[in-house]
Amino acid sequence: MSSAALPGFRDFYPAELAERAHLMRAWGAVARRYGFVEYDGPPLEPLDLYTRKSGEEIVGQLYNFLDKGGREVALRPEMTPTFARMVGARANALRKPVRWFSTPQLFRYERQQKGRLREHFQLNVDIVGETDVLADAELLAVAIDVMRELGLTADDVRARVSDRRLLTALLGAIGVEEAQLPVVFAAVDKMEREPRESIAARLTAAGLSAATVDRLYVLVQGTDWIAVRAEYGAHAGVAEHVARLDRYLDALDAMGLREWVRIDLSIVRGLAYYTGIVFELFDARGEFRAICGGGRYDALLAALGPVDLPALGFGMGDVVLGELLRARGLMPQWEPALDWWVVAGEGVPVAAVLRAARALREQGFSAEYVLNAEKLTTQKTGAQLKTAQKAGARRALVLRDAMTAEVRAFRSDEPPREIRLDELHQLGAPHLA
Repeated sequence: MSSAALPGFRDFYPAELAERAHLMRAWGAVARRYGFVEYDGPPLEPLDLYTRKSGEEIVGQLYNFLDKGGREVALRPEMTPTFARMVGARANALRKPVRWFSTPQLFRYERQQKGRLREHFQLNVDIVGETDVLADAELLAVAIDVMRELGLTADDVRARVSDRRLLTALLGAIGVEEAQLPVVFAAVDKMEREPRESIAARLTAAGLSAATVDRLYVLVQGTDWIAVRAEYGAHAGVAEHVARLDRYLDALDAMGLREWVRIDLSIVRGLAYYTGIVFELFDARGEFRAICGGGRYDALLAALGPVDLPALGFGMGDVVLGELLRARGLMPQWEPALDWWVVAGEGVPVAAVLRAARALREQGFSAEYVLNAEKLTTQKTGAQLKTAQKAGARRALVLRDAMTAEVRAFRSDEPPREIRLDELHQLGAPHLA
């Protein structure tokens, strides 16, 4: 039997699970502060739920199979289709806007690389039923506040924001025809990863002039928002999108988050279902993949089901975020956390230890003792105290007899003190902590 997990999958030993729990606590705390409520769905869904959204080509990236009922199913590679299905099923009864979040485990059969595995946990935050740009600003604010909750600052992380409607209008203003838009959007999405020569060749093959390609690069590489506003802000068809993005930035400024945000028209989010403002979060040093990405997808619910509602959302995975926190020294170091170890003094019966441990546990504390009756009654006090320290216990309750005990602290200068065992259930957490 192999001792290793499958390629691209992780074992979560206590230290690794503590890191994951740290991220999930931050995710849940921030989402709830913004009024989002948690939901979940099945990890196994009908295959066509994903092919309807992303096309047949996604099948090669899925863990899919024929179940025993003859149904084509797949482990969920993302949460948005499940979310859309669930909202669609009860759309008429849900209060609008819907504000939901989830932290599912997702699965994709793809090549492993830095920051990308075949499974990961992900924070999904979605809003349904609101078209105003304040909803877009609210969504990005959640993502940024997760960074702040984890100790990251605007010097560590940048939110790069664009608007597909604005970029479409700007492309028209520089001479790109509607039929050329898919090729141009695909090229923009690859500009950071491919040489300019190959991108330019692809664009000229699609009919763009060399001058138009040059203007495109000026627009999307190192976007100067002030210059874009000055040149195109009054242009017919562009002005309304410029004004919307200004209102978006004003909202983030009012929330104290403007310093995190940079307008970057190269961010188009390769998925074709995005329809409006989109964003990605990156570490400021450029050492990692995108931490988070999302945006507005107003047409997706209608494409996946009978409900036509505006929607927007983002996903934030645990793999890259964990790598960034470790690189910045912000991931807490895991240590065993045990409140009490109950030590049996000479002649103390096992039953007295069990009663004391139960009394401590009823106060909400964690408590352990030697789980071997013979050792518990014969092992010296010193040996039991060493075991307690190795287990990471904060304090030991050393039973002197059936009536009294001594409290010893391992992690402070607190002097030993005596207490009565029949008072354990009355003392409460503040006295014993």
